[in-house]
Amino acid sequence: MIKLFSAMLLSLLIPLTATAAQYSDGNGYTTIKNPVRTSDPSKVEVTEIFWYGCPHCFSLEPITQAWKKNIPDDVDFQYLPAVFGRSWLAHAKAYYVADLLGVTDKIHTPLFNAIHVDRRNLNSEDALASFFTEQGVSEEAFRKQYDSFAVNSRLSQADAKIRAYGARGVPGIIVNGKYLVSAETAQGNNNIYKVVDFLIEKERQ
Repeated sequence: MIKLFSAMLLSLLIPLTATAAQYSDGNGYTTIKNPVRTSDPSKVEVTEIFWYGCPHCFSLEPITQAWKKNIPDDVDFQYLPAVFGRSWLAHAKAYYVADLLGVTDKIHTPLFNAIHVDRRNLNSEDALASFFTEQGVSEEAFRKQYDSFAVNSRLSQADAKIRAYGARGVPGIIVNGKYLVSAETAQGNNNIYKVVDFLIEKERQ
């Protein structure tokens, strides 16, 4: 009986051990050299660094949306627009304008679709003002925020965070300010949130 119990216990432990060993630093994710403080230490923070003009970010977006539907209470998800080039700035501003106006749900996915499906050029304030108006946001409200102190402050904070993360491309997922997951480290967009889930559990422990 003792031998039988030991064999049963071992059979249960083997899958767990295999799962735990599935990912490691350099295999699935990279560890950030100097961890970055999160906004809420009581939760595991998951941050997606993105750019609306990035086709890989566009491909990841439906996967992100599906994953977000089942976010546990102890996980805090955030978007972080990157500005790795001059043409990225207008899109980052658009995200923060939407966030400040409380219309992110109206703007976020439609803006991705407008750029990548409809092939619209939305790289200027005027073009984005027209787009926001189409989504039911007043042009006056959009323009009031576009070059505001609040938007520019958030841009500066985002740039500082991204530099601290050591991120050099998009999309990238930061887990709890400690780990960076990308399509490259995870071997494809479809695996990104599998690694993220693994790291969330790692942080819980």
